[in-house]
Amino acid sequence: MNERLKVYDEKMTKTMHSLDSELATIRAGRANPHVLDRIMVEYYGTPSPIQQVANVSVPEPRIIQIQPWEKKMIKVIEKAIQISDLGINPTNDGSCIRLIFPELTEERRKDLAKDVKKKGEAAKVAVRNIRRDGNDAFKKLKGSEISEDEIKDMEDDLQKMTDKYIKEIDKAVEVKTKEVMTV
Repeated sequence: MNERLKVYDEKMTKTMHSLDSELATIRAGRANPHVLDRIMVEYYGTPSPIQQVANVSVPEPRIIQIQPWEKKMIKVIEKAIQISDLGINPTNDGSCIRLIFPELTEERRKDLAKDVKKKGEAAKVAVRNIRRDGNDAFKKLKGSEISEDEIKDMEDDLQKMTDKYIKEIDKAVEVKTKEVMTV
C-alpha cells in the first residue's frame, strides 16, 4: 500500500475501533461487562476503571457481579454506578455488588436500535471526512513530482478503502441491531 494511503487507512481503522467500543457499551438483553468500561472510581486519588479495582464477572445471563479487591471500595463503586448513565440500581450484599439487568421492553429495544444506527451513521460520516481530507491532500500534489495518473490511482484506492470501511460499519451496525432486537 502506498505510504500516503496508509495514513488514511489507519485513521479509518481508528474510526472502526471507536465504533466497536461504543457499540460494546450499548447493552442488549444480556449482561455485558463492557457497559462498565466508561465508569471511573476514585482509587487512592486516581480515577480508575472498575475492572482495575475489582473482579467483574457474569455469573448469569442478566447479572453482572463486581467483587472489589478491597472491602472499602464497595461503597465507592456502588456510588459511581448510581451516578452513571447506566440506569441500573446496584445491590450490595457487603462483599460484592450485583447489577441485575431487567428484560428490555420492545420500545427500549427500538430506541437502542436507533442509537446503534445513529452511531453507525456518525462513523460513516467520519470515514467520508477522512476520504475528503485524503482527496484534498492528493489534489495539492498536482504539479509536483507525482503524475496526474498516480494521483487518480490514489484517489481510486482511497475510494475503495472508504467503501470497504463503510461495508464494515454497516455489518457491525446490523449485528448489534440484531443483538439488541433479539428477545
